[in-house]
Amino acid sequence: MTARADDQFQLGFGLSFAEGPDLVAEAEELADEVEELADAERAADKLFRKLSAMGLAHVRRVVLTRNRSILVSVKGFELRVHEGFVDAPTEMHVQIVRFVMARRKWERQAAREAIVAFPLPRHTKPARAPEKTHPDDEPLAERLAEWHTRLNGERFGAQLKPVPIRVSRRMLRRLGHYAPGVEGGGPEIAISARHCHRDGFASALETLLHEMVHQWQHENALPIDHGADFRRKCREVGAVPSAKRAVC
Repeated sequence: MTARADDQFQLGFGLSFAEGPDLVAEAEELADEVEELADAERAADKLFRKLSAMGLAHVRRVVLTRNRSILVSVKGFELRVHEGFVDAPTEMHVQIVRFVMARRKWERQAAREAIVAFPLPRHTKPARAPEKTHPDDEPLAERLAEWHTRLNGERFGAQLKPVPIRVSRRMLRRLGHYAPGVEGGGPEIAISARHCHRDGFASALETLLHEMVHQWQHENALPIDHGADFRRKCREVGAVPSAKRAVC
């Protein structure tokens, strides 16, 4: 494969890093929490728009909760709904609207009984809609996929399996991510679009190689972490063990 002139990519061995593995893990957990919060806000907005189209009025926003004692409540212009109702059947959304908008006591009571009877899932984090690479980022994703093949041959002895490379506009804090399985499908590597455009392609390649080490862990039945095996493999292949910059 012929490298483009601007695809200069140099990674040193024995790279030092200021962040210890515990700090890296804590930073990634915080990033996950930030992204989960953003997912919840998107899910709440989607539910608000759906309920509004069904006739919900006098409400300006929906807030998702995990309160199993009070499943649906209205406070001022805010509708608070248990997050387990986000992916509930449309009939349940109809009952929520009836409960809020009912003018008769018996009507509100009937809606309340239907809402309480709904079996909430045990794990009720709002489902995350699968993200696809934006059409404008497809050339970048293809370029990263070419480099995955090249780095696989040069650094891993062509032992890694081909995986889809996705450019993510949703990824706001993390630079990249290796997912062992996506929505029931196979593994993938996602690289932040903001990271690529802000920090340059060479930095994106450093992130790609970092995620390929996580892929190596997964394919060799090792824990996907930043422990001793990870750091050893990073030194072996010339990967950066930890993120060098934050995406803000």
